[in-house]
Amino acid sequence: MNNAFQKLIRIGAIMFCVVFAVAGLADVYVLRAGSQGIYSEIDALPSADAVLVPGAAVYRDGRMSAVFHDRAQVALEVYRKGIAKKILISGDHSRGDYDEVNIAKKFFLENGIPGDDLFVDYAGFDTYDSIYRAKHIFQVESIIVATQEFHLPRTLYLAREIGIEASGIKADLRTYNLGFYNALRENAARVKAFGDVVFSARPRYLGDAIPITGDGRDSWD
Repeated sequence: MNNAFQKLIRIGAIMFCVVFAVAGLADVYVLRAGSQGIYSEIDALPSADAVLVPGAAVYRDGRMSAVFHDRAQVALEVYRKGIAKKILISGDHSRGDYDEVNIAKKFFLENGIPGDDLFVDYAGFDTYDSIYRAKHIFQVESIIVATQEFHLPRTLYLAREIGIEASGIKADLRTYNLGFYNALRENAARVKAFGDVVFSARPRYLGDAIPITGDGRDSWD
C-alpha cells in the first residue's frame, strides 16, 4: 500500500469521524432543546391557537395505525377541554390511494368536532413541513402538539425555531412495537431537523394562506 493511498484512507477516516461527531452533537442538541414544555396531563397544558395532529400510517381499510389513532384521541381531549380552539391535522395525501388526513378528519367529525374548527394540511409530508406550513400557511402563533413522547422533542424544537410558541402532550396511550429501527430513525430525523433549520429549508409545497382563525372547511379538498 503506497503512501498516497494510506493518506487518502486517513483523510477519509478523519472526515467520517467529523461527520459522525457533528451528527451526534446535532442529535443531542435537538433532543435537549426540545425537551422543555412536554406535558403528561392535559389539564396542565397552556392554551393555544390549535392542537396539531402529525400524520402517521393508515391502512387500506380506512383504519388509523395505533400511533396515529392515539395522537388523534389525545388531540380530541385537548379540544374538548377548550385548551385549543382548533384542530390541525397534518399528514401525507400525495397519492390518490393513500390519505392520512381525510381518515383522521372522519374520526374527528364522527366524534362531534364542528367542521369550521377542523383544519387539514394535505402536504405535511414530514415533521418539518408540518410545522413550517402551520406557521406560514395556517398562520399559527401558538400550538399544542399531540404525539408520542419519542417524537415530541424534535417537533417542539422545530416549532420554536420556526417561530411558534409550542408545548407538547404525550399521546402514549399504549405500548407500541416500534423497535430499535424507530430509535435509529428518530436519531437521524433529529439530525435532519437541525439541518433543515440551519439551512432554512422550504417545504415541497406552500400555497395560499388559510388562517387558523378562519373556517377550517376552507382547507378541505
